[in-house]
Amino acid sequence: MASWFSRIPRLQYGKESFNTKIGSVYTAYDPKHPPPHPGPEWTRFVCISDTHSETFDVPPGDVLLHSGDLSILGKYDQMKVTVDWLRSLPHKVKIVIAGNHDFPLHEIWYDTNFHFFHEQKEVSSRLMELFNDETSGIVYIQDQKHTFQAKEGGREWSVYGFPWQPWFGGWAFNYKSEEAKELVSSIPEVDILLTHGPPHSILDTTLSGEHVGCPELLAHLSKMQRPPLLNCFGHIHESHGAVIHIWDVPDSATDTSEAPNEQESASVKKQSRETIMVNAANQPIGPKGLVRGTRVPCGGPGFQPVIVDILDSVER
Repeated sequence: MASWFSRIPRLQYGKESFNTKIGSVYTAYDPKHPPPHPGPEWTRFVCISDTHSETFDVPPGDVLLHSGDLSILGKYDQMKVTVDWLRSLPHKVKIVIAGNHDFPLHEIWYDTNFHFFHEQKEVSSRLMELFNDETSGIVYIQDQKHTFQAKEGGREWSVYGFPWQPWFGGWAFNYKSEEAKELVSSIPEVDILLTHGPPHSILDTTLSGEHVGCPELLAHLSKMQRPPLLNCFGHIHESHGAVIHIWDVPDSATDTSEAPNEQESASVKKQSRETIMVNAANQPIGPKGLVRGTRVPCGGPGFQPVIVDILDSVER
């Protein structure tokens, strides 16, 4: 496909990467010359989100992760553009979830609210058929755990898809604060967590300076004995980027079930675990979306797909 960047030479791609105990992360790079794959002992995850029926150059990798808002407003033709594009990409494994813009995929909500957005109701099952086509190579998950191998004979990875996010205008997959705890409690311990919205205080800052991520999601993850290696999300476009979050979790060898008081509880051994947190939103919003009077395209500088390389032997 034609590169928008090639026609707008004033925009420059930056270079930003960092290493962690579990892998390497690249948030900015030359899309024509992405960092080389580190080798057969590694799995390369390419993270995208909030593409809204737009297409752009995506670097190759082993696994493509899409964290929702596949479409503009959930219409069939809009969703088909995205699915056809994803189908054309070379990644062996492609895993996607929905977001608050993908209205018909939240069927119960859509049955009641479609008339606010669509003159004619879309058939939800027809949209789902786009993903269920075995030739698409795409796995759609919604409140589900899925396991896969990125290469033959390689590690089996686990992923969970969670399209929900805190109340945001009453659109699809929204929940109120009093519903949050019950919803997020369904998220199991997995290697990779795909959520549409971020945890609270992690790459969730809006243009007004508010932290709008989910406090209950952060609390739930913090209680896990083995938090995910990678949490990929989007939704808050202006906070695109990646960080490492360190969790202090109880040592699994330490039995805390009979700790009788706060003093003994405080002495429980803890160990740190890392999660690579990625806000992969590709649709530009905010000051970063305008460079010297030129609007940054979807997936352009500052809003590129995020590359995450994880060593296969890393234990969650």
